[in-house]
This record gives sequence, C-alpha cells and structure tokens, in this order.
Amino acid sequence: MSRIWAGIDSGKGHHHGLALDADGKTLLSRRVANDKPELLKLIGDVLESADGRQVTWSIDMTGGEPALPLTLLIKHGQEVLYVPGRLVNRASDGYRGEGKTDARDAYVIADQARMRRDLRPIRPGDEAAIELKLLTGRRSDLVEDRTRSVNRLRGTLLGMFPALERALEVTNTGPLRLLTGYQSPAAIRRAGVTRLAKWLANRKVRNARALAEAAVEAAERQHTAVPGEKTIAKLVHTLAEEVMALNEQIAEMDKLIEGRFREHELADIVLSVPGIGAILGAEFLAAVGGGLGEFDSPDALAAFAGVAPAPRDSGKVSGNLHRPVTYHRRLQRVFYTSALVSVRCDPNSWKSRKRAEGKKRPL
Repeated sequence: MSRIWAGIDSGKGHHHGLALDADGKTLLSRRVANDKPELLKLIGDVLESADGRQVTWSIDMTGGEPALPLTLLIKHGQEVLYVPGRLVNRASDGYRGEGKTDARDAYVIADQARMRRDLRPIRPGDEAAIELKLLTGRRSDLVEDRTRSVNRLRGTLLGMFPALERALEVTNTGPLRLLTGYQSPAAIRRAGVTRLAKWLANRKVRNARALAEAAVEAAERQHTAVPGEKTIAKLVHTLAEEVMALNEQIAEMDKLIEGRFREHELADIVLSVPGIGAILGAEFLAAVGGGLGEFDSPDALAAFAGVAPAPRDSGKVSGNLHRPVTYHRRLQRVFYTSALVSVRCDPNSWKSRKRAEGKKRPL
C-alpha cells in the first residue's frame, strides 16, 4: 500500500510538522503551537494530503515536550515511530546544506522513517506504567539533587574543618543531624563528648556516643579558625538541612513507587528476577511500557536493553562484538544494577557459591 511519512520536530512552545510522499517529496511543512486545536488541524491536514494513503508518523522524543501531540496521534489511531535524537543528528550530515532549522530536522525525521526498517513503534503504555515512569523520573531528579547537595556540603565543610569532613559520612542521618547543630571545631570542643552525645540522643540519633567521640576527636586536631568561619558554618548548617529534606522526599517517593508497583499485575513476576526490588521493578515496568507483549523473544528484550552485544566484523575479522549504540539506557541501568545486587545478595550467584566453597577475597 502506498503511504506518506510525517515527521515532527518537537519543541517547548512549538513543533514543526512535515509530510513526505514515497519519493521523498515534501507535501506539507508547517510550524504549529504546542496547543490542541493547532495540533488537531495539523493531523487533519496531513491526513487530507494523504488522499487515502496510509500515514506513518515519526518523532524524536517519547515524552515531555511532545506528550500532547503523541497522545493525540495515538488516540486517533495513528502509527508513530520513534526516531532517536542521536540518529537524527548523525543522519543530518548526509543531507544537503549545513544549516540547522526545525523544518530541516523534521524532514530528516520523516525521511529516516521512510527509509529505515529498524525503528520501534511508540505504543500507548498502560496507566500504571505511565504513573511509574513519572514517579521514577521524579525520584531520579531528587537523587541527583541530593548528590549535588552532598557534594556541596562536603566541599564547604572541607574548606573549614577537614578533619570533621574525613570523620563523618555526610550521607547518613546522624552526621547530618550533628551538622545542623554544630559545625566549627571550637563549638564541638565546647560541647564536649557527654553534652554532644546527649544532644544527639535527644534527637534519636543512633550510636550517639560514638558519633560524638569522633566529632570531638576531629575538633581536637584543629585549633585554628579559618577566615570566614562563621559564614561557612551557616552554609554547612543550611546544606545539611537541605540534604536531610531531600532524604525525606526520596523516602516518601519510594513508598509511593512501591505501593503503585505492587498493584501491577506483573509485580510478582518482576520481583522474581534476582537483584530486582520494588524500585528497580518499577523502573523496569516504566521502561517496557507495562508489559512484554512487544518483545518477540528474550533476545529482543536484551537487544532493547543494550545487554546483547552487536557484531563488528570486517574482512578476515569475525566474532568481534561490541556494545550497541542504540538501546534503552534506563533499562540497561536496571539490569546492570540488579546484577550488582544479585552478586552480593543472591545465594545462587557465582560469588555466593564461591564464598560457600570457602573462597576468600578477592573475588
């Protein structure tokens, strides 16, 4: 059946839609606002220009900015292919001209969909998978924010009190609670072990005595106040509270994710995979769209996740394998992390079996 190919270069406020016929001739090219009436008009005009021919749409993103046009296309029963942005950037070098415009990018997207046969269709995920994708995405943002805050806290504390920075693990609740009340060497020395331990215990910090002793020992190593110590101490206090607040938000998000994940019909099956818990299981379901129906075999899933090597043979060289370029990076992270967890915790893992045989480190 003859068909036409429509490409959408997505943006924040506007998208650019372009349609090609089977010979690559442009039938329609238009910039439209990211607004339902204009997007519906674009879809209608493309279908009208098709004149009864089948239309295949293509887009360079699967979420975020193009969420509305994707939803409209899927609800109108349109076939949509995903053309990765990296592929579009590389393919652009093979087209005439050096300029970069939205219209040119839309043309490349549509033309790549016209010529290639290895592009994956975008299918509507179930409601649970969409919710898990949103929740796990938010959790990733919070974890990144916490990492940045912890690094700032370490750097700031290092500039004032290096011994305490070495003595504390500032990702744990106890040291963070300590830094909300005491930051400088002089303040910790004045408090002393007994008073500091009592202060920590009143705030339900575990091993308060050991933490107090470590802090006072670090304070005894430094009797010199650095310039700007008061200001640095205030910054340490603020950053410690910021990290604690992020820890609480991540803990709350974990509860939401676990609750939603366990409601999914595939939760028990996913949890049976060694090394996968509720959070990784939620990321897995979000990555595959809530089901495995679109994967014909385990090999197809492995290729999608980037854990199946791709051949790189040439001339007399054969059997040369390398990591694939196109794959789902978040899904690959799920499998990689689950492998690390299973190596440590699963009694059936190679490392656990060697430990049972009496083997010692390193393994």
